[in-house]
Amino acid sequence: MGKVYLVGAGPGDPELLTLKAIRVLTKADVILYDRLVSEEILNYAKPDCRLVYVGKEDGKHTLPQEEINRLLVYYASAYEKVVRLKGGDPFVFGRGGEEALYLKEHGVPYEVVPGVSSVYAVPAYAGIPLTFRGIASSFAVVTGHECTGKEKRVDWRSFRGIDTLVVLMGVKNRQRIAKELLDAGRNPEEPVAFIERGTTREQRVVVSTLREVASEPPEVKPPAVMVVGEVVRLREEIGRLLENLRELEGVYHA
Repeated sequence: MGKVYLVGAGPGDPELLTLKAIRVLTKADVILYDRLVSEEILNYAKPDCRLVYVGKEDGKHTLPQEEINRLLVYYASAYEKVVRLKGGDPFVFGRGGEEALYLKEHGVPYEVVPGVSSVYAVPAYAGIPLTFRGIASSFAVVTGHECTGKEKRVDWRSFRGIDTLVVLMGVKNRQRIAKELLDAGRNPEEPVAFIERGTTREQRVVVSTLREVASEPPEVKPPAVMVVGEVVRLREEIGRLLENLRELEGVYHA
């Protein structure tokens, strides 16, 4: 029986891949990878590594999660080192916990290799700190991908007192989310940022307000991170400085 590594690939920028993730990728016999994993990261695989695409997007799943779980066990029975490569961090809305439990139940050794999460990395690349002295002392992360009737729905009222709210997978439901937050008592003029393809060269930031998103949501394409809170106003100063620095370094061009 081989070993499975549940590896976080980070939010997109290949330079945010951890050293441990690179070491594991270069030794892998099989890599099962997600939709948002870039070709640059897959290039770390050795020439004879077997690459298996198991990506998911809204309404279009290459394989259901149950089949991915079975594949991990199957490949672990035939190969020494198997990598399950996920965007961001495997334990942050990545179903890594489900896969770890499945592997344990079937007697397959596994190891978790955490990744840089889009939760904080994407806002940071956009010049938005999740906390800031005197402005925000708390933040929360929530999925915007609700499954009514199958899973417990998000109680948006519970986030009323949180200074900064980060919503992942919320593009499709952005208007409903804004309405829910307004109904929960959040400020209608509170700024909202949508960061498309964060940390990559295609990064695009759209800034609005909760009132505007609830009435006429801006055009946004997934994948995008939604940030709600007064810290979004800091982007005008911090974001511009960061973009200038990256242009000088030749890393990122706005």
